[in-house]
Amino acid sequence: MDIRLDKYISDFTELTRSEAKKAIRDGRVRVNGETARKPNAKLSFSDSVFMGEEEVVGERYQYIMFNKPAGVVSATVDRDETTVVEYVRSRSPRHLAKDLFPMGRLDKDTRGLLVLTNDGDMAHRLLSPARHVPKKYYVVLDVEINSTDVEQMRSGLDIGEKHLTKPAHMEIISGNECFLTITEGKYHQIKRMFRCLGKTVVGLKRVEMAGLKLDESLAEGEWRFLTEEEIEYLKTL
Repeated sequence: MDIRLDKYISDFTELTRSEAKKAIRDGRVRVNGETARKPNAKLSFSDSVFMGEEEVVGERYQYIMFNKPAGVVSATVDRDETTVVEYVRSRSPRHLAKDLFPMGRLDKDTRGLLVLTNDGDMAHRLLSPARHVPKKYYVVLDVEINSTDVEQMRSGLDIGEKHLTKPAHMEIISGNECFLTITEGKYHQIKRMFRCLGKTVVGLKRVEMAGLKLDESLAEGEWRFLTEEEIEYLKTL
């Protein structure tokens, strides 16, 4: 895929589009060893691009695994709150794509696995309701869980929507802890499901999505790029 030189510079440096155009016209940018002076010149991601002595490394798509802490909102911009994109950018040692967005959402107080990307096609495929992508959560409740709760989760619950929730798989860990896997993403769904059972969620963390597991080495608030194997796996879905 070809991309305009000024867009490439703007996307993968801190320069604005107009600043990128000026840098190019001033002769500060080299493509494959040759000075480039046309902002609208086309290049591919395999081309070598330097601005001054610094190489401008561009990636068409970026994929980030983020262990989201509580208190951060799943959005790109927000007037009052810190967003996951802002949080990751503020802790990045390198330039990140300017069009990153969260693939799906986690409530503000929910922790755990969230993928950030600028690959809209992949996000659309994985987030489509028709896909029924499984999402696994670690849940802590205010009271104990029992086998009846497991069966009711499997049968579906009335949380005030047009239809019952789709079958959910619950695995009891201890008295008031469990793993719950759902294939939907309705607003506050897990909290509403447990409310139907007379229980209150006091802790919620996503540990897996679409078979992609949260890296246990990532502390809350830390992130890393997905491996090539992880990216290829998601692409196969």
